[in-house]
Amino acid sequence: MKRLFYNRKMNLSTLLTVLVSASVILTLLILTFSSYHSNKESLVNTYLSLNYSKSEKMSHSVDSLFSSMRTSLENAAAFLEKNEQLNDKEIFEQLELLRSSSGYFNSLSWVDENGVVRAISPISIGLTGQKLTAGITKDVLDSKKPGVTAPYVGPSNRLIVLMNQPLYRKDGSYRGMIGGTIYLQEKNVLNQILGNDAVEKNGSYYFVIGPEGTRLFHPDSRLIGESALENSMVQKLTQGQSGMELVTNTKGIPMLAAYSYIPEIGWGIVQQTPYSYVQNMLKIQLQDLLMHVWLPFLLLLLFSIFIARKLAAPFIGLADLVNHLAQGKEVSLPLREALMKPHWNREADLLTKTVAIAIETLEKNNRQLTQNAITDSLTGLPNRRKMDEVLTDWSIENRLFSLVILDIDHFKSINDTYGHQTGDETLKKLADTVQKIVRKNDHCFRYGGEEFVLLLPDTDIAGASQVAEKIRGQVENIALIPDRNVTVSLGISEFPLHSNSLTELFKIADKALYQSKSAGRNRVTAASA
Repeated sequence: MKRLFYNRKMNLSTLLTVLVSASVILTLLILTFSSYHSNKESLVNTYLSLNYSKSEKMSHSVDSLFSSMRTSLENAAAFLEKNEQLNDKEIFEQLELLRSSSGYFNSLSWVDENGVVRAISPISIGLTGQKLTAGITKDVLDSKKPGVTAPYVGPSNRLIVLMNQPLYRKDGSYRGMIGGTIYLQEKNVLNQILGNDAVEKNGSYYFVIGPEGTRLFHPDSRLIGESALENSMVQKLTQGQSGMELVTNTKGIPMLAAYSYIPEIGWGIVQQTPYSYVQNMLKIQLQDLLMHVWLPFLLLLLFSIFIARKLAAPFIGLADLVNHLAQGKEVSLPLREALMKPHWNREADLLTKTVAIAIETLEKNNRQLTQNAITDSLTGLPNRRKMDEVLTDWSIENRLFSLVILDIDHFKSINDTYGHQTGDETLKKLADTVQKIVRKNDHCFRYGGEEFVLLLPDTDIAGASQVAEKIRGQVENIALIPDRNVTVSLGISEFPLHSNSLTELFKIADKALYQSKSAGRNRVTAASA
């Protein structure tokens, strides 16, 4: 019985081999597990922040649009009040001119204080001469106040949003209102501004929510005009909240969503990315990680087993020696001296080197992961995370610098015409062109999509304008795409001249970029002091 129990004992060589193998494999598993969860948290936070930035950007665009629309109506009302002698035909001509020149409204109308539609552009709507007796349009007329309505079905049987401006006579009496309408289910100004790149190649998209939870704009036009109040995120928007969170949409698809409320008109912008896209990215990163580390870990495993067996060999020899002695067998002197020969310092040194190899491998992989986290894989430029670090450092130092936002004009048409591969090549060529122009201590970042951000240290807005104009001219004159002229629009702000807040500084530069776009693109706009 004792002999059977002895035969079932695990020898030291096998035990050390199992322990070393388990340690290496567990290290690989822990590395993989920690890397996966670290990347998962990083990607989720990155896309939530990016979506929130995009939703805020779109909300500013919509807010600016409605401010311009309001100004347009106010100017029209002021003109009609000043020229009270104009007849209905002349007023119609003014409305027709305003509608065709501004492009803000699908229709413009003048309704007098009695509810009679005196003039409407375009005339094809056929409501001229009709009298409003009830409904939301009549309520807006009777309120004698400027405003923007929630979506409703108007007298022309269209789903519309109405913006109105009251009209008064010189004696102060109420004359009626000028009303501008947006046809939500037809081509309108919202489609023109929001329709470009509404759905990105990674599945991200945005939509607009009205004050009562109605979809005012959506990439799927069939959903425009329908309520989305069953979505908890939309409920928060209708309560005037902004934020970002992981939600499940009405189709049961998990989304990384961000939403931004526009208090001036009570609308909200929602930008969301499928959570499955992040999961696919994690899977690709995990595969890439394993492809890079499996060979070093395999070599490490084999080497560790070799060292373990070397460490165990003296103990096995000593055990054999003791066994020989216990059995009364004679052991030769040369064999005894060989087994008792000092060895521990040498083996300890080899083991230390093995651990050093393992640590070096882990640090190399961690450095690579860190570098990947702050670098845009397409252009090789630093990404937004690195940009945030630089901005934070400079703002703490209260350092003078200029911020330039660069956007490729009509980039969607490049992708649509030549394909996304050509679009990617265009982005890489543009990145190379910009880097050749700026100074060594200037920073160029890939901000997202077709947008880039330049940070020019110790440069005021005048100097930044010169750099931006040089970039604009250089891009216009080189062939980024054969047989096609590619141009860029740029917006500039200066820290701390325009704002001590980085968020506000971005808004100002973005507004300047929007002005470049609105003014015809291929130009540089510097924010005013």
